[in-house]
Amino acid sequence: MSRRRTPRLVATDLDGTLLHSDGTVTDRTREVLDAIDEQGVQVVFVTGRPIRWMEPLWHHVGDHGIAICSNGGIVYDVPGRSVVQARTIPREVGLKVASVVREAIPGTLFGLEQTGGFSKEPVFLPRPEDADRDDFRIGPLEEVFDDTVVKMLAFHEELPPEEYWAAVEELVGEFVTTTWSATGALVEMSGAGVTKASTLELICAELGVAAEDVVAFGDMPNDVAMLRWAGTSYAMANGHPSARAAAQHLAPRHDEDGVATVLEELFLS
Repeated sequence: MSRRRTPRLVATDLDGTLLHSDGTVTDRTREVLDAIDEQGVQVVFVTGRPIRWMEPLWHHVGDHGIAICSNGGIVYDVPGRSVVQARTIPREVGLKVASVVREAIPGTLFGLEQTGGFSKEPVFLPRPEDADRDDFRIGPLEEVFDDTVVKMLAFHEELPPEEYWAAVEELVGEFVTTTWSATGALVEMSGAGVTKASTLELICAELGVAAEDVVAFGDMPNDVAMLRWAGTSYAMANGHPSARAAAQHLAPRHDEDGVATVLEELFLS
């Protein structure tokens, strides 16, 4: 029997995957990440989160070298606290997408994740994490949309989530990459072809790491492409059905340190 191939790179989502429900990393998980880091295994955090939600988290997970934020829109140098690469949405494409969606689905509201912050229409509601912030740019979309947008957020207060997600994908899926990771009617849009997987593939090419040498973890539809691309993939037991269907294996729930459990088996047993 041939020996199991040991991965060279770990790519893990955060919310619903590496983090517990309260948004924290346990001592066990942190110790496992430190242990495999000492073995020379590259750990890449791959998240839909914008950079502004990451700063309080770095000290929990350690200053590992690379993070992919905003669903592949940003490659971030953690120790240097700097954007290495931004895969943006062209302004003309973004405004066209907004126009098409507004016409077909009145009541749609837009927010913009940018390399240096966040902009939104006046009526776009902030997430709880951002409720107390006063540094957002607020104004008509035509005024705040610039060449630093890495993710558009389309939100509807009244439509059922799955109906809204499907409708937006049908309307603008040829112009941008649509996905979602929230429970409400919120669609996340990146540049055409920009996903967690495509950006991870770029990083791995630079590092000389093949897909078969990557183990990936995720739980939501925005993780599906990454789970399909990686040579070894695990969906969390608490994950969305689409993520579980895309992955090769099932990890324990995030609140049971599922990622740490698998990493212990792969690297430390």
